[in-house]
Amino acid sequence: MKEQILEEVDSAIKAVEKLREEKALSFIETAAELIAQCFLQKGKIIIAGNGGSLCDAMHFAEELTGQFRKKRMALPAIALTDPGLISCTANDFGYNQVFKRGVEAYGSTGDIFIALTTSGNSENLIEAVKMSKELKLTTIAFLGKTGGQMRGMCDLEWIVEGFATSDRIQEAHMTAIHILIEMVERKLFGLEKLEKLKSIHESSRTV
Repeated sequence: MKEQILEEVDSAIKAVEKLREEKALSFIETAAELIAQCFLQKGKIIIAGNGGSLCDAMHFAEELTGQFRKKRMALPAIALTDPGLISCTANDFGYNQVFKRGVEAYGSTGDIFIALTTSGNSENLIEAVKMSKELKLTTIAFLGKTGGQMRGMCDLEWIVEGFATSDRIQEAHMTAIHILIEMVERKLFGLEKLEKLKSIHESSRTV
């Protein structure tokens, strides 16, 4: 059994090593800039996925609204996980509409929609991207395998290629998400930037 365990460990390492590639580094750098600017402009992040990717979406949002490594102000991020919204929409409109309705309900121009999908073929995420574009949200996709139907649809994308199963792709996605959050915090919470962000939030509360 140890042999098989080591094989899986090696496979997981290979997945995370995908982050060393230039396209991954550029993706994280650009995504961090987009997200930081979104927060500075009083926007929010909306994140969605299916199954394990939905769990990753919740994790992503929680690290922003709660905290990551150090205490700082909460950042506005929503994972589309509400069971009432999902079950109502799936029942009345079809499961392919569940995230589209969430984007329609919560999205505003200047926000960012982030899709997490290892196949790129999740119809409910494709519909959510289309709605995001209608509402003028910036769109970011974490993809896997060949990128599927979503390849090329979003403003920014990263495809984890070379893995047949979702677990390895999700491990790469989650590692990238943690690094991305760290980069966002670095951009936002230098002393001068922290003061600027505080003043923006305080002025928005007085409106």
